Amino acid sequence: MTLSKTPENIRSLFNEIAGKYDFMNNLISFGLHKSIKEKSVKLLDLKPHSKVLDACCGTGDIIEIIKKIQPLAEVTGLDFSGKMLEIAGKRIENINFIQSDVTKLDFPDNNFDFVTMAFGLRNIQNPEKALNEVYRVLKPGGEFLHLDFGKKNFLSGIFDLEVPFMAKLFYGNKIPYEYLIKSKKNFPEPDELIEDFEKCGFKFKTKKDFAGSAISAQVMKK
Repeated sequence: MTLSKTPENIRSLFNEIAGKYDFMNNLISFGLHKSIKEKSVKLLDLKPHSKVLDACCGTGDIIEIIKKIQPLAEVTGLDFSGKMLEIAGKRIENINFIQSDVTKLDFPDNNFDFVTMAFGLRNIQNPEKALNEVYRVLKPGGEFLHLDFGKKNFLSGIFDLEVPFMAKLFYGNKIPYEYLIKSKKNFPEPDELIEDFEKCGFKFKTKKDFAGSAISAQVMKK
């Protein structure tokens, strides 16, 4: 299928898969994604009343982990898929969820202590614009946690073969997941990403790889 990252197409795709998104994530990762996300969030030194923006928050699993680790953190969840946010709102109470575009954040400069983004940047048509917005809304010294697929190695290749098959078998339609695989293949590897982040003004803090480096988390500082 044609890889199209217009906001309208991405919003439509994630609205379509929202109902089974968590089920499919558990299935195709063999449940490992939860542990990986928790270990990634623990790279941040979250404190009581830290202001956190979870950009591209989807169904809210990163927010759930943040609140588990630091219950007093002040978290805002942002996504432009209304269906995803409906699920997130039912999953976690007393969170400010906003339907919006991460390339046009309606927050003042220097507003958040932390911004997190998991498996979202590669679905954005203009990632540089999104990164500039993340940098803008972070406080000086604030940190950006990015989590997504990592090196294109043997394990990554197995995942590419497994996902469309499992999507067709358990979801009934492999097309949305074929897009996700294509977006993964076209996404920079972690070291390239770090260079891209640095071009936007960030300073590298740390990186942690998971699942034989097929998944990677990077923490960048403003």
